[in-house]
Parts: sequence; C-alpha cells; structure tokens
Amino acid sequence: MKHLIAPSVLAADYTNLQKDFDMVNKSEADWYHVDVMDGRFVPNISFGMFIVAAMKKMATKPLDVHLMIVEPEKYIEQFREAGADVISVHYEACPHLHRTIQQIKATGAKAGVALNPHTPVSVLENVIEETDMVVLMSVNPGYGGQKFIYQTLKKVAQLKEMITVRNTNTLIEIDGGVGLQNAESLLKAGADVLVAGSSVFKSENPLDTISRMKAIGKDVFQA
Repeated sequence: MKHLIAPSVLAADYTNLQKDFDMVNKSEADWYHVDVMDGRFVPNISFGMFIVAAMKKMATKPLDVHLMIVEPEKYIEQFREAGADVISVHYEACPHLHRTIQQIKATGAKAGVALNPHTPVSVLENVIEETDMVVLMSVNPGYGGQKFIYQTLKKVAQLKEMITVRNTNTLIEIDGGVGLQNAESLLKAGADVLVAGSSVFKSENPLDTISRMKAIGKDVFQA
C-alpha cells in the first residue's frame, strides 16, 4: 500500500481555515488529521465536535480524528456524527480499551489506538487484531511544533513485527515532528500514515512539500 499523508490542521491558519482546506483538497494529501484536546488528558484545548462538523463541510478528504481526551467513550458517537471517518483514542485514557474500540467500529468509523512516547507497543498485544490503526506519538501530546523523538523509529519496527506476525491489516500512523527530514526513515521502519503539521502549513510551498513527502515512498519501497 502506498503510504498516506495526513496534514494536521492544528498547524493551519485559524483565521482562514477555508484557504488551508482548499489547499489540502487539491493536494496529494490523503486525510486531514484533527487533534481534539480537552485540557485534561493534555494541557491544551483545541477543537470540539462543532468545529469538526464545520471542517467536514470544507473537506473533500477523510477526517482522521485523534481524541486526546479523558473518557473518550462519552463522545465517540458525536464525533462520528460530526464527520469523523477515523477515530483514535489513547490507550492511556481507556480502562476498557477493547470495548471502546468496538464502540468506534459500531458507528462505522475506523478505530485507532494512540500510544504516548513512553508507552510500549506490547500493551496492544490483546487488541491488535481489532485495531484498524495505531497512532504512535513521536512527541509528547498537547502542542504542535515539537521536536521528533527518535526512539519512535524503534517502536515502529517493533509494532510492524507484531502486525506481521499477527497477519493484520493495521496501519501505523506517526504523529508529531514529522517532516521531509525523517519521513524516509519512518517509512523504511514500517510506517503507513505520516501526520505532518508545521512541516506542511508553515512551509513556503505546502503543495510541493506534500508532493515531495508523498513521493518518498516510491524510492523506499523499491529498495
């Protein structure tokens, strides 16, 4: 499968979201990545379901909604109704993770599980077959524009081995500090989806940056 690029709207221009959405709509990007923060699970506050619903009206590509919130099970149906196509919850926020994954799937959305940088991939051994995607946080969640944690490369390889052994179709998404400087290494390690925020929206030519990031895999998978 060709890897996917998911620009993170956390780094977009909030004074003119329509402009940035129009740019991504006509780009080679595959998804929009939407970080929902509650000020409790992480120290920042971002979007609620009403903003996600507004984004859905502007988007021509799927919304990949990442719930960085406590008690996500209380809001899954609302975010699905708002337009989320993929819903990811944090392992650290879900005491009944298997049930929450099934809840997401029952809405018709794809189910993802996110792991903080300090959380080992081994915690997913009992749910990996049920999970459509794993989001490996490559920065500590809560703020955009942070530096990439290179220990993530080891975690990608470990997770890829688990997925291969279990023979699942689970995607590996990398979220945080991703750009042209590390995209190739991540893809070689086994990543499938690259979330790119500042590296896209803060670049001089976002369309070109997305195109170059999308093209990297052509060389990676031919090697």
